Amino acid sequence: MSADAQERFLVCLPTYNERENLERMVVAIGAARERVDIPGDVLVIDDGSPDGTGEIADRLAAELGWVHVLHRTAKEGLGRAYLAGFRWALERDYVYVLEMDCDFSHDPARIPDLLAVARADADLVIGSRYVRGGGVRDWSAVRRAISRGGCLYARVLLQLPVSDLTGGFKCFRREVLEAIALDEVTAEGYAFQIEMTYRTALLGFRIREIPITFTDRIAGGSKMSRRIVAEASWRVPSLRVRALRGRLPGA
Repeated sequence: MSADAQERFLVCLPTYNERENLERMVVAIGAARERVDIPGDVLVIDDGSPDGTGEIADRLAAELGWVHVLHRTAKEGLGRAYLAGFRWALERDYVYVLEMDCDFSHDPARIPDLLAVARADADLVIGSRYVRGGGVRDWSAVRRAISRGGCLYARVLLQLPVSDLTGGFKCFRREVLEAIALDEVTAEGYAFQIEMTYRTALLGFRIREIPITFTDRIAGGSKMSRRIVAEASWRVPSLRVRALRGRLPGA
């Protein structure tokens, strides 16, 4: 990045069959974008959605100069989509890179809040359900227990003082993504979020959490699966073992 580059941010927005949500989400991000005093863009990362989400993204990009589209030919998972978005951002002069869901589980109106903390004193800002003031809405008791239990499990095994390790509403400073060996990150879903935060911590970067309310999607189908939960259960101890053996940068 050039030394005199203007600060700007990018929102990475992975999509798969999100035709019911994408345009509304882009409009909402546009409203949040107007409340930030640095320029910002959106990158829609579409995994070949058969429902026409990619075509909607292309139309929005043609209409709005701050919307971009990265088409991928196959559904390869959330982690691969975010990594593609991160690499796209690093090839350009973005200083802050955000990730969030397209289904309004994450409130786009909170984007300025994440950016404000990142610009003040943080290298990674996490929108957290599990700090004071945070929470979830429209979840069953079973899903709440799985989520809280998964966060506690990862926190204890990794000895990491982060309350919401599986949260996916984040803002990274560019320097964090440049320092992480992105080609070595292979996790998906919950495990991807845990691994990225753990690698950030091992490298000594400053992590902050701000409270958010997570709302279950209204339109479209959930991408949650037993495979995603199972992956997190074995990925976490694997990460810890690799760190103890000095196989992760910063460990």
